[in-house]
Amino acid sequence: MSNPTPKPTKVILGIDPGTNVMGYGVIRVTGNKAELVVMGVIDMRKEKDPYLRLGKIFERVTGIIKEYLPDEMAIEAPFFGKNIQSMLKLGRAQGVAIAAAIQRDVPIHEYAPLKIKMAITGNGSASKEQVAGMLQRLLKLRDDQMPQFMDATDALGAAYCHFMQMSQPEAEGRHFSSWKDFARKNESRIIK
Repeated sequence: MSNPTPKPTKVILGIDPGTNVMGYGVIRVTGNKAELVVMGVIDMRKEKDPYLRLGKIFERVTGIIKEYLPDEMAIEAPFFGKNIQSMLKLGRAQGVAIAAAIQRDVPIHEYAPLKIKMAITGNGSASKEQVAGMLQRLLKLRDDQMPQFMDATDALGAAYCHFMQMSQPEAEGRHFSSWKDFARKNESRIIK
């Protein structure tokens, strides 16, 4: 009797860029199953100098990459708001996180907030709380595993969105237009 071929494992780091609080989430994917490794935030609110904040982002993201050795990074793209200065600061934070991944040869995938929300909840205008609640169910997380800052679950959402893009849910040879479509056609498989 031969041993079955082990399922490939992949580690995905998700990043929710921020200049005050930056979220991160790491999942381990084995076959078609994802599990939480860690999630948290990089809190920079005490650092007043904006350039030192960027340095802290680079240092901490590099440290997370060294510790968890992700195969890929999924990062949330800055959304286009009315405040140009805020967008610029957010873009800098995102760029520094991307530079940390590039330095460690980690491939990067960028997802719009709408795409992440759609992938997780089936609703592109879902609230942060709805995304966090769905991630809690999908990854079977206990209440005490849920973070204080939604930035961490937003980052976890980016990682999980990338996992879903890799997996493209299929069953019985059928294709589905979205996760919501998959869930609707497979209600018997969903734990409520």
